[in-house]
Amino acid sequence: MTETSLILDVNAERLQTLLQSAGYRVTLSEQNGMVQLLSASQGVGFAARMGNPAQQDGHYLDYTLSCALRVQGELPAGLADRWNVEKRFARLSVQGVFLVLELDVIVAGGVSETYLRATTELWDRLLQEFLLFLRANASDPESRTDTPADVVADVRQNAGTETADAETAETAETAETAETTAAA
Repeated sequence: MTETSLILDVNAERLQTLLQSAGYRVTLSEQNGMVQLLSASQGVGFAARMGNPAQQDGHYLDYTLSCALRVQGELPAGLADRWNVEKRFARLSVQGVFLVLELDVIVAGGVSETYLRATTELWDRLLQEFLLFLRANASDPESRTDTPADVVADVRQNAGTETADAETAETAETAETAETTAAA
């Protein structure tokens, strides 16, 4: 592979084109002065946020794919830790009332178009596994005596219906936009 064929940074337009070529509907949005892309997979909304700025204005060295689900009630103890032990590539965290799955994609140093497509396919697969993980944990309440079954059911029920952006104070606004995108 030659230096000229490597992708050294990304911008919102390139990432939008990449996601659209993979079959996603994508909406460009701005939040707190930062551009983000909103889309959905498996009926669940997600956002792509630009990360560290590159030398050229509006270009970035990395981006994060993020899916936040609003949780009603309490999560089973150790749910995020269990995901992080069992799965690779994407991390799961609890941020306030949101359960957040994130995958960082780094282009610094140069990557190929194939790499970017592969990380998009990986993200889609991780979202599928995430939903299966939530359902599996919701269907086995006896294994978590400290968590009522109805709280786990709330997580399962909300996994397909409520999405949000847990990284900013305007999480509710982003959730409405992501749900609208997911419904489109």
